[in-house]
Amino acid sequence: MTKVKRSYDASRRREQARARRLDVVLAARDLFERDGFRPTTIAAIAARAEVSAESIYKAVFDLVIAGDDEPVPVAGRPAMQAVRDEPDVRRKIAMFAGGLAQRQARSAKVQILIRDGRHVDGSLAPVWAKLNDEGLAGMTMLGRHLLETGQLRDGIRLDEVRDVLWNYLAIDIYERLVLTQGWPLERYSQWLAHAITSALCMQSVCK
Repeated sequence: MTKVKRSYDASRRREQARARRLDVVLAARDLFERDGFRPTTIAAIAARAEVSAESIYKAVFDLVIAGDDEPVPVAGRPAMQAVRDEPDVRRKIAMFAGGLAQRQARSAKVQILIRDGRHVDGSLAPVWAKLNDEGLAGMTMLGRHLLETGQLRDGIRLDEVRDVLWNYLAIDIYERLVLTQGWPLERYSQWLAHAITSALCMQSVCK
């Protein structure tokens, strides 16, 4: 009986802690997007949550990328599984580009705040580095998968496929075309798919 009670209490504590973290993350996200980097006191948010400032930025980023607080990475979600299951490489790229555009739309303001804020807050430099490292690792996995289809252009290597995908993962492109130039998200998504396909595929596949 004692073991069952302890297990139940531990589970309940975890759920309560998760709820508290989500409250803090949502509050931080709202402050970032409403007030911007400088007026938002991250130290106060971190003190309230009893976590580091770096972990708050990373948690907010993870939330806006995924669209929820479920502990499932983007690579493990149904949309990415659908990309892996699709046999045609053009469709794979189009599906990936559509999902990427949606994630960038959700996360753009937070990414830009972390990117630019690292120049005035040293605690953000490792957060930005980690985001880049995670993006590169993800595009390495996707690049390997695309190569395995045998539908990419002859002679292309994994490092080039990875780097092309990672380049279009950059929030700078979304910022310029959507936020600055006002492209609709659908147009941006279609452009991404065309650009990636043209860079990676055989001409017969691209037609």
